[in-house]
Amino acid sequence: MTDTRVPARVFPNAQDEAEAAKNLTQTPQTMHPAYRLAFQDTDFLLREDLRPVRFQLELLKPELLLDEAQIGSTFVFYGSARIPEPAKAELLREAATDDFGRLVAERLIAKSHYYDVARELAHLASNCPRDLEGQRHFVVCSGGGPSIMEAANRGAEDAGAESIGLNIMLPHEQTPNPYVTPSLSMQFHYFALRKMHFLLRARAVAVFPGGFGTFDETFELLTLIQTGKVSPIPVLMYGREFWERVVNFEALAEEGVISRKDLGLFQFVETAQEGWDYVRKWWRDRPLAA
Repeated sequence: MTDTRVPARVFPNAQDEAEAAKNLTQTPQTMHPAYRLAFQDTDFLLREDLRPVRFQLELLKPELLLDEAQIGSTFVFYGSARIPEPAKAELLREAATDDFGRLVAERLIAKSHYYDVARELAHLASNCPRDLEGQRHFVVCSGGGPSIMEAANRGAEDAGAESIGLNIMLPHEQTPNPYVTPSLSMQFHYFALRKMHFLLRARAVAVFPGGFGTFDETFELLTLIQTGKVSPIPVLMYGREFWERVVNFEALAEEGVISRKDLGLFQFVETAQEGWDYVRKWWRDRPLAA
C-alpha cells in the first residue's frame, strides 16, 4: 500500500459548497430562504432561538484567530475612554461652559498623564521575546477604543509589536483606534464573551482610572480571583488617589463584606516601570505549580 495515494478528504469543503450555492438554477424552490445553506443564512443565524449558537461563534472565532497568531499570553489594559492624551487635554478646558464642566475638565486633565504611562507600559511589555515554541507573551490587549485603550495599542506599535483590540457594538459607533493590529481587531456583540476573552490569556492586567465599564471588568476579575475561579495574576491599579477616592476598599474589609486579605488581590502602582517590574517579579518568584 506504500504506492497508494489516499486523499486527505472525500467530502467537498464548506467554502466550495458555499461558492457553488451562488450559481444554482433559479426556481421557486431554490430562491426560497428555506433552501439556503444554514451557515449562509443570516436571517436564520439571527433568530432568537439561535442565541446559543451565536454565543459559541463569538467564543470560537477570537480563540482561533489568537491561536493562529501564536499568542500564548496577554497583558490586558482596562481604563476610561474619556481621559485625553496630554497634547489634547487643554481642549477640554476650552470646551467647558459651566462650573461643573470646568471641574470635570480639570480632573480629566489631571489624569491625562496616565495616557503616557499606559503607552510606556505597553511598550515595555511588547519587548517580551517569544518562547521556545514560538508563542508570544504579554501581548498588549485593550478594548480597542480611544484614550487609555488607544495608549496601550499605541505603545505596542511604538515597539514594533502587534496588539489586540476587543471592540464592542454600542448604540453609538465606536471605531477601533488606529493602533490596533487589523488582523487582531475583533468586534463583539456580547459583553460576557468579550470579558471572557479579555481574561482567557491574561497573565497581567493594568487598571487605569475609569468608569462603569472599567469597574465592571475589574471587579469581575477580582471576584474570579477571590473565589478561586481564576488563579491569581498581577492586577496593577494605577492612580491610588483616584481609586481610594471613588472606592473605600478599607471600609469594605471593615464592614466584613470582604476579607482583609482580599486587599492583597491588587497592587497600587504609579509608573510604567514600577508596574512592569512588579509583573516580572511576580512571575519570576511564582512557584511553577501555580
